Amino acid sequence: MQVLLWILGILVFLVIAMVTLALIQYARVRKLHPKPDYKHPLHKPTPNEWSDDQVTFSWIGHSTLYFNLMGKTIITDPVFSEKVGVSLGGPLVIGPKRHTAAALSVEEVGMPDLILLSHAHLDHLDIPSLKRLQNRETEVITAHNTSPLLKRMSFRRVLELGGREEVVLADGLKIIAVPVRHWGRRFPWNGTYGWTGYLIEYKGVRLFFAGDTAYTPTFTELRKYGPIDIAFLPIGAYSPDSYQGAHCTPEQAWQMFLDSGAEKLVPVHWDTFVLSHEPVTEPIERLLQVAGDQADRILIRWHGETVQIPLARFHETTPC
Repeated sequence: MQVLLWILGILVFLVIAMVTLALIQYARVRKLHPKPDYKHPLHKPTPNEWSDDQVTFSWIGHSTLYFNLMGKTIITDPVFSEKVGVSLGGPLVIGPKRHTAAALSVEEVGMPDLILLSHAHLDHLDIPSLKRLQNRETEVITAHNTSPLLKRMSFRRVLELGGREEVVLADGLKIIAVPVRHWGRRFPWNGTYGWTGYLIEYKGVRLFFAGDTAYTPTFTELRKYGPIDIAFLPIGAYSPDSYQGAHCTPEQAWQMFLDSGAEKLVPVHWDTFVLSHEPVTEPIERLLQVAGDQADRILIRWHGETVQIPLARFHETTPC
């Protein structure tokens, strides 16, 4: 028994030491981050007014997008919390704060048909937000080996996808996993957690949500599935340069967009949480610059902005 207690004591000490070192490093890095003022989105989505006869979507913030895909409601990487990170119990959370409020509340989202989770990082798989969204009508698709994080939640079904696996849900809604260049650990010991992007296909519409990714030339392979209507790609958290092993620059995002063959681009993963050193508006400025005279292919530039696309003229887009 004394040996077990001794081993347990060592383990506790090591955990405390690791957490302390992580906090010290986090504090050092945060000193170099920009410190923007808190703001509310300029636009307010009204999903209760969206038609089930067209494709409508809005950028809620960070990597959270809310879709009405001809009657199918989908939300990606839902994060509604004001702060993400390690919970110390109750409201105490160690991690980055939002500086841009979510464009919708959980209550306004209601019960989506599907939640897509790209990976288990704390700014993408937010347990408090998922607990508030849980209900017996919503299905969840998440990356390999991450479903145990949701095992105590009451969803209709939780599926895992990875590699190029695919699943067909009710009414022919198809979700295809797309390999991306990132990493999946939530904590240092979560070495088996996966990460993935998703191709969404429904009634002839094809959307690509990359989640988080560094630059990869493999998105040319998406063309084999057919024309992609809209790609949703991250553009922030690339500075210092060492971060580019997991996050693409705006210029790299534009190149991957071109590689994918998608017709339109929606940039995400910027100006919501400060995760890196670049100024918070730099990602969209650099993206517009590299797009040049093709900047009209970029659909959303502000939190809460909504795009409505009547199915009859799907390739003509109307930002609101």
